[in-house]
Amino acid sequence: MTPGPSWQQRADVVVIGTGVGGLAAARAAHRAGRDVVVLSKSAAGAAATATHYAQGGIAVVLPGTDDTVTAHVADTVAAGGGLCDRDAVTSIVADGYRAVRDLADTGAQFDRARDGHWALTREGGHSRRRIIHAGGDATGAEVQRALDQAAAALDVRGGQVVLQVLRDTDQVTGVLVANADGIGVIHAPAVVLATGGLGHLYRATTNPGGATGDGVALALWAGVAVSDLEFIQFHPTMLFSGDGAGRRPLITEAVRGEGARLVDARGAAITDGVHPMGDLAPRDVVAAAVDARLRETGDRCVFLDARGIADFEDRFPTVTAACRDAGIDPVRQPIPVVPGAHYSCGGVLTDVTGRTELPGLFAAGEVGRTGMHGANRLASNSLLEGLVVGARAGAAAAAHCAAAGPARAAFPEPARHPVLPRQRLQEAMSRDASVVRDTSGLARLQQLLADAARRHVADRYGVEEAALTVAARVIATAASARTESRGCHHRAQYPAADPGQARSSTIRLRDGSVALETPAGV
Repeated sequence: MTPGPSWQQRADVVVIGTGVGGLAAARAAHRAGRDVVVLSKSAAGAAATATHYAQGGIAVVLPGTDDTVTAHVADTVAAGGGLCDRDAVTSIVADGYRAVRDLADTGAQFDRARDGHWALTREGGHSRRRIIHAGGDATGAEVQRALDQAAAALDVRGGQVVLQVLRDTDQVTGVLVANADGIGVIHAPAVVLATGGLGHLYRATTNPGGATGDGVALALWAGVAVSDLEFIQFHPTMLFSGDGAGRRPLITEAVRGEGARLVDARGAAITDGVHPMGDLAPRDVVAAAVDARLRETGDRCVFLDARGIADFEDRFPTVTAACRDAGIDPVRQPIPVVPGAHYSCGGVLTDVTGRTELPGLFAAGEVGRTGMHGANRLASNSLLEGLVVGARAGAAAAAHCAAAGPARAAFPEPARHPVLPRQRLQEAMSRDASVVRDTSGLARLQQLLADAARRHVADRYGVEEAALTVAARVIATAASARTESRGCHHRAQYPAADPGQARSSTIRLRDGSVALETPAGV
């Protein structure tokens, strides 16, 4: 007989995650008059979120400039490798200025130009200067600060590990949570996944420690589809530090936007002849060019030469501090960089309001797949999407509560999931599913994951290892089926895009097995 929960509570909306998507959703649901509980598995506060570490800025079309929604949409779709949903991109981009104004009204302070208007910079893949920023290269920290301040009145709880999204036949009924009081249930008709990404599938990443694919796993375990997970963006300029693993600082794309050049150890340009936009090409293009040069030369890193940028320390204080912590003076020395696991382009399949196929379950931010990013994220569209879709998801969750009424969740049997030890998984993913993948490596990865032992999962570390394992299984399956190179997915044996595979992959779990429902080329 299964013991009952150690504790039980009720809420209208449960939001899982405290980054931009989560707090935007929580604020919107709270404004709609709903009882909102926000859960974070970390007790570290803002420093636990990917939002906090975002350097570049927010891509937004400002009134009174030479920019247009049409131009921003065109740049996004061009970067997305043929898989963006143009209607979704247009919907989110068109709502960007309203979302940013709302953020500014909560107290967010963006850098201003001499004329008093928000200062704009340009990043890779953008045809206009449309990136607003804060503190030079500390935009994410300012966004997080403003949202944390605005969320002070909300019920935000740290040290809460969500083990399962609970559901009946038709809809969400709550969440199963482990905390210091034991394992309990929060009964709720609406749940918003805002758990961020999955960068810790790899040995080195720009993501904070909590980016372990939890939301993707929770959705899959609840029977909900995910899409496009094979498209993992590797930021082309992560600070190189020997054999350093874990979270590594990135060197924001805005540094190249202000004129820095990528060169190899002999001073030869990396992207000359690779793309018309050179070092400002989309991230997948630049990351692949860096990877190719490293394979060709056998070097361990390339260099970003920013010595020609005036007032570098004032414009990029976060980058300057990270470099100097590593013993590099970016004002006088080229910065050693390598590609690093950055953002996932896919995630839990949703519409532009964050709604999934399971009534009552929503997703916002990096964990969701709206169709905004396609096969590759355009720089600084991430905070934009988190603000817009987060607020929409919170409002939609509040509306669902009104229609569904109170929920009562049954206490489930203890869950058993396949789990591959984290270090072994990270080594395998870094070897076989990184910037460039090949057929034999993906087959080896799939076999390793198939042999993962099942175990009970009831704490943070167990959930993270189980989540990483199921995310890796999905990625390996989708990447093996996509026999082409598209966006940030590169196959060594198939270096060109195949027009017949210009469609998204959709995957769900069926009886514990990874089922690819829309294989590439069908």
